[in-house]
Amino acid sequence: MTARRPASLRRRLVVQLLALAAVLAVLLFAAVRFSAERASEATLDAILGAAAIAMAEEIRSAEGGAVMDLSPGTFSMLAAMGDERIFYRVNLGTATLTGYDDLPLPDVVPAALAPHFYSTRYRDTELRIAAVSRSLRLDTRPTALLVLLGQTRAGQSTIAAALANRAAAVGLVVFLLAVPLSLLAADNLLRPIARLAEAVGRRGARDLRPVRAATPTELVPLVSALNSFIARLRGTLAQTETFIAEAAHHIRTPLAVMRAEAELALHQSGDEANRARLRRLIRAVDDSARSAGQLLDHATVLFRADQQALADIDLGVLAAALVERFRPTAEMKDIHLALVAGPGIKVRGDAVLIEAALRNLLDNAIKYSPGETEVALALKREDGRAVMRCRDHGRGLGGAALAQLSSRFQRGPNVGDVAGSGLGLTIVTEAMAAMGGRFTLEPAEDGEGTCATLSLPLPAA
Repeated sequence: MTARRPASLRRRLVVQLLALAAVLAVLLFAAVRFSAERASEATLDAILGAAAIAMAEEIRSAEGGAVMDLSPGTFSMLAAMGDERIFYRVNLGTATLTGYDDLPLPDVVPAALAPHFYSTRYRDTELRIAAVSRSLRLDTRPTALLVLLGQTRAGQSTIAAALANRAAAVGLVVFLLAVPLSLLAADNLLRPIARLAEAVGRRGARDLRPVRAATPTELVPLVSALNSFIARLRGTLAQTETFIAEAAHHIRTPLAVMRAEAELALHQSGDEANRARLRRLIRAVDDSARSAGQLLDHATVLFRADQQALADIDLGVLAAALVERFRPTAEMKDIHLALVAGPGIKVRGDAVLIEAALRNLLDNAIKYSPGETEVALALKREDGRAVMRCRDHGRGLGGAALAQLSSRFQRGPNVGDVAGSGLGLTIVTEAMAAMGGRFTLEPAEDGEGTCATLSLPLPAA
C-alpha cells in the first residue's frame, strides 16, 4: 500500500483562509442583494403610495357624480422610476369609476389615505399595487372611494441586480486580495515552527541539552515533549556506553585468565597429545578474544559516531603507542614494525575512533603478513590533510574491492585459512566516515602486499 503523503500545515491554513474569504464574499453578495431589494422596494413603494394618495385627493364630488382631475405631476413621479407599465382603478362604492376594472382588489380595506401595498400577478406580469381609500360625499351621502395604482417592478430588479453585481465585484477583489494575504498570514503563523526546527537542526550530534528557544504558547507542549524525548535519549545513551564498557571488561578478562591458565598448563604438561590440545585451546582463545574485541570495537564505533568527544590529537604519538603495543605480537611472527611520522601532526577528532581504526588496521596487516617481512607506517601532511599509510607484504586483496571487504563479516577470497571475524576493515571504514575522513585500500605498487591509507582533515589555522 502506498504511504499517504503527509498534509502540509501551510497549505491547509491557506486553503482554510481562502475558503473563509470565499464564504465572506458570498455572504457580502447575498447581504447586498437582499438589502438592495428591500431598499429599492421601500423607495418605490413610497413613490407609488404618494402617487396613489395624490390621485385620491384629486377626485372631488360634482352634481350627479364625481370628477377626477389628474395633474401631470402624479404620473411624472411614476415615470421617473423608469420604463414601467402603470395600471390604475378607481372604485366609487362598488362600481368602477375609471381604469382597469379587472385590476385585483386588496384583501383588506385600507385606512383613510394610508396606502396599503400588495403584490399580485396581473396580465402575465408581476405588479406592485398601492391601495388608498377615502370618503367622498355624493348627494349629501358619504360614499367610499377606493383608488388602486399598480406598477411593474422590472426596474427594481435591475437596480437590485446592479447593486448586487457591484457587491460581487467587491467580493471578488476581496477574495483576490485574500490570496497573498493568506500566504503572508500562513508564513507568519508558521514562522515560530520554522525557527524552532532551525534551532534544533543547528545542534551538533552530541548536543542533547533541553530546547530553550522562545516559542508561542501553542508550541509549548511540543517543546516539552521534545525535551522529554531528549532526556530519555540521553539516559539511553549513557546506559549504552556503560554496557559497552562493562561488556568489554566481562568478556576480555575471563578470556585472558583462560589463556594464562592454558599457557601454564602447557608449560607443565609433558604429554605431547595434551600439549597439542592446549596449543589449539590457546589459539581458540586468541581467536575468541580477537573476535570479541572487534565486536566491541564495532559497537563502540557505532556509538561514538554520534557521540564523539572531539579533542586535538597528535597522530604521531598515538601511532607510536599502538606500534609499541603490537610489537610483541609482530615479533612472534618475525615481522618488523616501522613508523615514520612527521612532527606535530595533529587533527581534531575522537581519540577512541582514531585508535580503533589504527588498531584494526595494524592487526590486519600483522595477521595476514608472512614472517620475516615488514609492516611500515608513514604519517605526513598532504594537501591540508593528515595522511597515514600502512604498507605490508601480505597476501594482498585477492581481487576483492574495498566495498566488498569493508562490509560486515565479509572477508577476502584468499584468507580462508586465517581466523578472523570480517569486521576489521568495517570498523576502519565507519570510524573514518564518522570523522569526515577517508579510507582507501589498494594493492602495493610492486604487487606484493597491500597499501592502506587513512586521511583526516587538518584543523584550520
